[in-house]
Amino acid sequence: MSEVSNPLEWARYAEEDWEVANLLVKRKKIRTTSICFHAQQSAEKYLKALLISKKNAFPKTHDLSTLNSLCSQAGIYTSFSPTNLAILTDHAVSSRYPGEEPSIENAKESISIAKSIRKFSRAFLGI
Repeated sequence: MSEVSNPLEWARYAEEDWEVANLLVKRKKIRTTSICFHAQQSAEKYLKALLISKKNAFPKTHDLSTLNSLCSQAGIYTSFSPTNLAILTDHAVSSRYPGEEPSIENAKESISIAKSIRKFSRAFLGI
């Protein structure tokens, strides 16, 4: 099995983003844009790992709602809040460029949303 088609490799990459987000939130100077971005990336990679575990393809997208819908079509019923998925999806791109910077509350919310996706995904994948 190639690394690209191995759900555990996707989970490993997701876990790295998860760890980075959590390390950054503990710093004296909190970097909210990076926290939100890495939280989103962790969630995205975990959802893609779920799809790969069922041998399902997915488009190149950062949209967590789309990925969650594909999970449902594959028989993976997550019950993630569409509102929470949309909140996290917004950080895939918007938090990477100048403009409205996420607040500390936004960063903590992003970690909380990603945490629920991480917990579900790891249990589903048996890790």
